[in-house]
Amino acid sequence: MCIMKNKISRRKALATSLKVSLAAIGGYAFNSSKQDLPYVESTPIKKKLPVRISLNTSTLLHYKLAVDVQIDMVADAGFDGVELWMRDIQAYLEKGGKAEELKRKLEDRGLVLENIIGFSKWCSDVPDEREKALEQLRGEMMIIAAMGGKYIAAPVQGIESLDSTKYDEYAERYNAILNLGDETGVTPILELWGMGALNKVADCAHIAIATGHPKATMLLDFYHVYRGGNDWDTIDILNGHRLPVMHINDYPANPSYELLKDSDRVLPGEGICPFDILIPKLYNAGFRGGFSVELFNKEYWASMDAETMLKNSYEKTYKVVEKALADIA
Repeated sequence: MCIMKNKISRRKALATSLKVSLAAIGGYAFNSSKQDLPYVESTPIKKKLPVRISLNTSTLLHYKLAVDVQIDMVADAGFDGVELWMRDIQAYLEKGGKAEELKRKLEDRGLVLENIIGFSKWCSDVPDEREKALEQLRGEMMIIAAMGGKYIAAPVQGIESLDSTKYDEYAERYNAILNLGDETGVTPILELWGMGALNKVADCAHIAIATGHPKATMLLDFYHVYRGGNDWDTIDILNGHRLPVMHINDYPANPSYELLKDSDRVLPGEGICPFDILIPKLYNAGFRGGFSVELFNKEYWASMDAETMLKNSYEKTYKVVEKALADIA
């Protein structure tokens, strides 16, 4: 009798052990009711896009974050790449930080360094100003190279408006900084500003092509192209393979385009930009770079903390790009 009892006890023990093991694997006890089950919200797996969703840290300007903090927050929000501002990088270096540290952080967080935002008077009509700009750019390009970066924005500064008789001269000035880029490994991207001296896509292309330089390229922006009164119908005449990054944002119907300010830009999908037409045009023209969210919207800054701003920027941009490319990529 004792032997039988022992056998039964062992069977019960084995059965109990099996139940406990299965419960551990299944994540709940056999006797638990449905009400006891913990709810775990699943995160939908996003389709990998053939272009990158990136962030220009102008979008975080209001929050006054150190550049290393910006990198971490952008990565945490899910972005593929980032555009940093040179002034934020320099502030980090002045406090004892190293460019190589930023390079490692970018690599560790899996972010592409799309481009660096900088400003210099490389296109000035004053020779001394151009010389100073070249020296400034040389130093900035060396920092960018140490960070593993390949591009720096080059908006036309130093002149108030273009003189149509001097396009070849502007091309020579752009060529001068392209040659500097050859020395440092960092290419300056000719940037169009809708309210600046260089506000027409045709003028931007003219100057870039006239350099005859194999790395000449352009930095376009959905808002700036619209703000400059450009026609979208021929945007796909450009070679998209030559455009490493493009600024993405939206714009409202009112005020009219010539009255818009930088702070009027809104998140993709919240304005009237015809992304469903334009993004496929750019894709079919070869664009496979980064769509980088660039905003300066004070109303957003007043109503959102940095994390929410980043979350909305990523989610809305991803949704717009995914929808636009749904039938072709």
